[in-house]
Amino acid sequence: MNDAASKAASADTPGLRDFINNPNLGDARPSLVGMDRAELAVALAPLGVKAYRAQQVFRWIYNQGVSDFEAMTNLSKDLRTALAEQFSVARPGVSQYQKSEDGTQKWLLAFDDTQEAECVHIPETDRGTLCVSSQVGCTLTCSFCHTGTQKLVRNLSVAEIIGQIMLARDSFDEWPTPQVDRKVSNIVMMGMGEPLYNFEKVKRALLIAMDHEGLSISKRKITLSTSGVVPMIERCGNEIGVQLAISLHAVRDDLRNELVPINKKWPIKELLAACRIYPGSRNSRRVTFEYVMLKGVNDSTAEARELVRLISDIPSKVNLIPFNPWPGSIYECSTDAAIHEFNEIVNAAGITARIRRPRGSDILAACGQLKSESVRVPRASAAN
Repeated sequence: MNDAASKAASADTPGLRDFINNPNLGDARPSLVGMDRAELAVALAPLGVKAYRAQQVFRWIYNQGVSDFEAMTNLSKDLRTALAEQFSVARPGVSQYQKSEDGTQKWLLAFDDTQEAECVHIPETDRGTLCVSSQVGCTLTCSFCHTGTQKLVRNLSVAEIIGQIMLARDSFDEWPTPQVDRKVSNIVMMGMGEPLYNFEKVKRALLIAMDHEGLSISKRKITLSTSGVVPMIERCGNEIGVQLAISLHAVRDDLRNELVPINKKWPIKELLAACRIYPGSRNSRRVTFEYVMLKGVNDSTAEARELVRLISDIPSKVNLIPFNPWPGSIYECSTDAAIHEFNEIVNAAGITARIRRPRGSDILAACGQLKSESVRVPRASAAN
C-alpha cells in the first residue's frame, strides 16, 4: 500500500477524508480512464494522434496500468507532454481503507464531486473477487440491505466503475495485466446500486474490462447481479454476455414484495421467465439465484421445496447467504441447522446449492452491508 493509502486507512476525520487520497479533486483535466478504443481515438485526434497511437495509449492505461503519461515510453516526449497538459489517467480517491480479520479489504471511494461508494476485495484460495459498485446509494429499498437505506444519489460513470478495478490492481501492484495467479481474477457487480438501472455505463465499463488488450478479464469470470429489472435482463446477455445472478430471496410474491419491492413491478413469474431465455444460459453457464437466509421469514423447508419447484427447469445454482446484520436491521440470521437443512433439500433435488461463508462482516463489507454517507444534493444547491 502506498503512503497515501496507508494514511487513508487510519483517517476518519470528517472533511479530511474526502481529500486524503484524491490528489485529482479539483483537477479540471478530463480523465482518459473510462474511454474505450474508439473514444480514445476521437479524444486524441485533435492532438494529431493517429489511430494506432491511440491504441498504444489504450494498452498503457488498461494493460500496463500507468498513472503517469511519462511512463508511456513508446510515445514521443512532445506527445507525452501534450497528453499530460490536457488529460489525466486518474483513479477514484480513497477516503477510507479497512482490512478485515479474514483478509477482506474495503475501500471507501471519493469521486470528483466528493460523493462516495464502496468497493470490496474478497480473497479465496483459488481466486480473488472484487465486488464493484454501480451507483452511489440505491433506489430499490430492499428491506434486508444496508445500501437500500441510503437512497439513490446518482449513477457512477464508466470511469468510476472501471476505476474501481484499476484501483484494486494498483493496491496489489498487479500491473501489467498478469496472465495467471491474479489477485483480482473475478468481478461481481454486487456492490452498491442496481447495475441494470445504470446499464449503459456498466456495459461500457465491463466491455473495457473484458478487452483482451486491456484488463483482459474473461466474461466467464464476471457476474452481474440484479434484483430483477426484467426488461434489461435479455439485453444484458446479448450486449455484455456475462454471468447472471438474481437476488431472489423469496418464493412467494407477497413476501418478495416486502423484501425486494421491485417485485411489485416485475413479479417472480416474469422474473423467472426472463431467466429461462437469458442468452447463453445452459448447464455450463448457469444462472445463480441468491437467497438471503432470514430467521423465521423465508427459511422453512416448505420454502426450500418451493424454490426447487420454481427453478427446476432453469440451468441454475443457488447461493444461500447467511444474513449479515447491520445497524438498525430488523432481521436475524437463520440458524445453522435451518440453513443446512434448506441447503440439503435443494442439493437433493439435483440443483447445486452452496452456503456462502460471510466475509468481511467485522468491517461491514459483507453482502448487504455496504453503505456510504453520500446524500443527493438538490439541483439548486449543487449549482451554487
